[in-house]
Amino acid sequence: MDDMQKNEKINNIKLTRNEKDLVRRYFVWCYKTTKEEIDKIDRYFTQLKVDKYVLKELKQPVGCAEDKVSLEFVKFIDQFQDYIKKKEDNVLKLKYQNGKDGNWNPNYQYLFCRMAALEKAILYFLGKNELGKIRMLYEAEMTQRILQAKEHV
Repeated sequence: MDDMQKNEKINNIKLTRNEKDLVRRYFVWCYKTTKEEIDKIDRYFTQLKVDKYVLKELKQPVGCAEDKVSLEFVKFIDQFQDYIKKKEDNVLKLKYQNGKDGNWNPNYQYLFCRMAALEKAILYFLGKNELGKIRMLYEAEMTQRILQAKEHV
């Protein structure tokens, strides 16, 4: 029997090398697709933290006395503030049933619980090191997508 056919024992589950590879690839796919969906919502909450900090800094422009700030500059700040408010209103509706806080929307709750269950399953079938590798693969992929994105003019 070659290495591909030998059974590997993982948490009392016997898998051939090929089965382990297939299980790992399936977990990579499940993790990626689930994490993308939950990140579509969660990323806006982290963006809002950054946006609010940037807005605060914009309201105290470096190198400009208050009397030197143009009306056009103030207009851009107001537009950015409106953008932040709209983003916050939209994402609150995606995460919470009442659009403010409190109980999660069923879709968000499902995604959150699915992600937790997937991570437990990865730990069970493949172990802590593989969970770390899968997380790193996902982060590398998402970062690469950002770096390779091109503006369409």
